[in-house]
Amino acid sequence: MLQIFLAFICTIHAIEEIGIFLCLRQNPRQNLPEYQQCVLAIRQNMQMLIRLISGFALLAIVHSPKAAETDIVLETAERYVRLQTQGSPGKVQITMGKLDVSRLPSCTAHEAFAPPGTRLSGKTHVGVRCLGPNVWSVLVPVQISITGNYVTTARPLVAGQPITAADLTTATGDLSNLPTGVLGDPQTAIGKTMRNSLGVGQPLRSDQLLAPLVVRQGQTVRVISAGPGFAVTSEGKAMNNAAEGQIAQVRMNSGQTVSGVARADGSVEISF
Repeated sequence: MLQIFLAFICTIHAIEEIGIFLCLRQNPRQNLPEYQQCVLAIRQNMQMLIRLISGFALLAIVHSPKAAETDIVLETAERYVRLQTQGSPGKVQITMGKLDVSRLPSCTAHEAFAPPGTRLSGKTHVGVRCLGPNVWSVLVPVQISITGNYVTTARPLVAGQPITAADLTTATGDLSNLPTGVLGDPQTAIGKTMRNSLGVGQPLRSDQLLAPLVVRQGQTVRVISAGPGFAVTSEGKAMNNAAEGQIAQVRMNSGQTVSGVARADGSVEISF
């Protein structure tokens, strides 16, 4: 296409030179108004013809099969991102990057995918593969911004400190710039304790929290041994701390040590 366009331009310039030569033949004195008007008319017509041909060439390039293939690949990647981010806790904005697939063979069936380890937020890539008749794959650059609320500390917190509502506040920003696991609801943190110290105004992550202890080492706990059609209750002394759902070891009055799951009411359940 480019070679044909350049050939047209060269031909037009040759025609222009011939026209100017004919103007000179008709008006031997170059300072005559007729000669100047003739040359001006030829150049204007040639410039108009060049603009017309350039417009057609641009349309041909824009609507070429390769340009259409690029659009299909970008649309396939964008649809995939929108589908994968539907449940995101905020407003999602997707900006597709530039892509050139002009050197790839034709394709009639496309499929988008996330490369291993890809996080669909921030500046990332989405893969698009051709399923036929040719087989290839490309990585499409994409910027994914997710604007929403997240939990931050309202004052400095120290390790082991129980969290109350007064310790937390919420902020709004691009969640894609925050670490994985940042909390969006303060209620999910209230009642838990800090695993480590944290300064004021810092985003709060789920892995920085410890669930409250329901079983404490040394306390007397109720042990429920349950199975199909029976449940036996006894007592023993806890040998370790445990939050709800964690394993607690208990030394029974008989001297036997058993392990069970700590429950919210402080009991330890052993299932058979």
